[in-house]
Amino acid sequence: MSQSKKSVLIFGVGPLQKSIINCAKLMGLYTVGIDPAADAVCKDDVDAFEVVGGQDFEGTCAVVEKYDIDAIVTAATDKPLVMMARVAEKYGFPFYSIETAQWSTDKYQMKQRFIEGGVPCARGRLIHSADEAKDLYFPIIVKPRDNSGSRGVKLCRTMEELEASVSEAFEVSKLDTVLVEEFIEGPEYSIESLHHDGKSEVIQFTEKKTTEFPYNVELGHIQPANISEENKQKICEIVSRIGKALNFENCPSHTELKINERGIFVIETSPRLGGDYITSTLTPLSTGVNLEDELLKISLGENISPTPKAVQYSGVRFFSFEEGSVIKHVPNEEFVKGWPHVVDFSFSLKKGDKVNRITSSLNRYGQLILQAGNRDAIEEAFDKYEKLLVNDCL
Repeated sequence: MSQSKKSVLIFGVGPLQKSIINCAKLMGLYTVGIDPAADAVCKDDVDAFEVVGGQDFEGTCAVVEKYDIDAIVTAATDKPLVMMARVAEKYGFPFYSIETAQWSTDKYQMKQRFIEGGVPCARGRLIHSADEAKDLYFPIIVKPRDNSGSRGVKLCRTMEELEASVSEAFEVSKLDTVLVEEFIEGPEYSIESLHHDGKSEVIQFTEKKTTEFPYNVELGHIQPANISEENKQKICEIVSRIGKALNFENCPSHTELKINERGIFVIETSPRLGGDYITSTLTPLSTGVNLEDELLKISLGENISPTPKAVQYSGVRFFSFEEGSVIKHVPNEEFVKGWPHVVDFSFSLKKGDKVNRITSSLNRYGQLILQAGNRDAIEEAFDKYEKLLVNDCL
């Protein structure tokens, strides 16, 4: 099927991909989306939609050929990366290798590459059952090797907690082992970068707010992060090491790390755009660089030269109301969007709903996105608006 426009195949047609679909359309591209779900949320946002299983290589190739695909992309998800690398290898699309995709979607293989590449990270090993970790010192972190979005990730302080957490991790994993790691103290950050033309370039530093343990779910982000210039330079060097260790090329990366008195420790990375509105919304607001546009250019084989500049402070805060409380009133979306500094607002609970415990990014229930000229202004606005919304809803 021949198109007058260049065509891009977007892997995944859910809410995480909505922004990059819109960016591709604004660039004048013909958008083709594939998703295993026939009722994918954004299926009507693309020019053409096909239901294709996540492991269906032949079905994916058939779509590439049917629509004369020129480029492949995804956003904020690790699930299709190995499939995308296989398709890219067959058709010569700008992408990274299958090996890189495999390392990047298995947290244990990733850790091995970190160690070989001199990337500072937490010590960890694989276990089949909690009994194999009796010699470890608590607290420790349990993670499924093959999932994301904080699913199955839990802090354990006792053997009993470890046994329960290992079972939870296996529930969201397809493998027969899970990863256990030493717990790294300190504030957490994410680093948004681009890897192109043989170089690694940090675009923005993001500061995180998370739930209290045992779960460690992201509840908010602010850009730029409050990091010293010395540590920023060290982080840029670490990102370069990550790029070399995992052979990142023709891709963005989203790297999570912690900083404490012992140094900088990388938690994990992925050669894709970050979720939680970090790259789709916050980074353009705070740097003037649209990472989704840059990724689309890379995928088309075009040259890029992003120039970050300090534009504003930006942030997102995911609501965390008291567990078990009941929603008495739903805020008016357009009214909240009219408040100073507010860029976007969304709330998915209804009147009468009971507030759930947040255990992963999948069961959060709304967010507020702000932009302001300085750090104090954005933090004051978040504090004020969250209190207003809690009082209004409960």
